[in-house]
Amino acid sequence: MATIEVKLQANPPVMKSQKLLLGAQICLRTFAMATTLAATWIIITSKQSTEIVGITFDARYSYSSAFKFLAFANAVVSACCLVSSLLVFLLHLQGSNPNHYFLFLHDLFIMCLVLAGCAAATAIGFVGRYGNSHTGWSPICDHFDKFCHRVSISVILSYLSLIILLMLTVGSAINSRQIRSRKCV
Repeated sequence: MATIEVKLQANPPVMKSQKLLLGAQICLRTFAMATTLAATWIIITSKQSTEIVGITFDARYSYSSAFKFLAFANAVVSACCLVSSLLVFLLHLQGSNPNHYFLFLHDLFIMCLVLAGCAAATAIGFVGRYGNSHTGWSPICDHFDKFCHRVSISVILSYLSLIILLMLTVGSAINSRQIRSRKCV
């Protein structure tokens, strides 16, 4: 029994939960950074040329403003995840508690940025895959299957990072609320 009491005094449960929270935050931020970086790389390197009726056509991400926005949004979010991960880790090493409200705003901002990029790319991707008979736009994915597949993978990775960022945002909101509740009491 004495050894259990000594262990609890050396590592109080509050400290363990803070370390667990720090580990989860850094892990989720690293996953978000990796998925957005992979999505950026995949969409930037996606290009295909095909010949239709003797004319060569190219498909690249830079031809669509929605795909460019997705690529740049993912790159910005990847950089922000790296900076915030390092900041959370360094603040924890110094022993200071990061201001969870500003962390919540940061997570909310980058989540909204990824959401906007995903929405824009999904809309253009849908038109590219299925066309729009009302406006006379024909589907192009039957001619550019490799390009459409790579763009789809990039959008799926972006949605995965959106889910991870949503978990981070909810976690930051809960932490911000708990700190505010403690100060009010």
